[in-house]
Amino acid sequence: MANANGLIIFDCDGVLVDSEPIAARILAEYISTNGRATTTDECIKTFTGLSLKSVEHIVASEWGVLLPDNFVEELRALDRAAFEIELKPLPAVTDAINTIKNAGKNAGLKICVASSGSREKITHSLSVTGLIDLFDNNIFSADEVTNGKPAPDLFLYAAGKMAVDANNTLVIEDSPAGIVAAKNAGMGVFGFTGGGHAGTDDFKARLKSAQPDKCFSHMGQLAKLLDI
Repeated sequence: MANANGLIIFDCDGVLVDSEPIAARILAEYISTNGRATTTDECIKTFTGLSLKSVEHIVASEWGVLLPDNFVEELRALDRAAFEIELKPLPAVTDAINTIKNAGKNAGLKICVASSGSREKITHSLSVTGLIDLFDNNIFSADEVTNGKPAPDLFLYAAGKMAVDANNTLVIEDSPAGIVAAKNAGMGVFGFTGGGHAGTDDFKARLKSAQPDKCFSHMGQLAKLLDI
């Protein structure tokens, strides 16, 4: 599925870096402090793959909790501080990206990152884990589009910026919302279950129910799945 003159889009959180358990813990603590007792597992199940704007909307409309006006700014600061100490790349990510880049040099295969986080968060996460230079600044954020996942906007925007057609693009995603977004964009999509948040049978079942083209659990498997 690694097509000549194609594009592979990587989500960031839970695909390149193992951030979801950290972010879910901090979000649960924040919501609990501001009006509703919430667990890390509940945040993983409900919010994985969504932008903070979407999180805020769900918390208000479905949970009846109005978070502080500066919720997004406060949570980003809390995440950043925790990531500085705790964040790690997913195993074999660097080798997988380098293999794809080397194989794609002659074929014109491109790679980029497109994530629900802010550009500052994505850049920070990739920097503290040593991955930033792998993507040559081809990084796209949900802040740059109108609608976040599961809408297709972000992935279509990234493909447009990379000058590749949607039907020649493959997305690597770890969340049901992200898989649906890729499918809505008319792109191929692989579901990744190697993140610290994705190991439960329930999460894997929900990921598969979104019907990705393939699922895999370790970045060391990716090159073979791409036939490179």
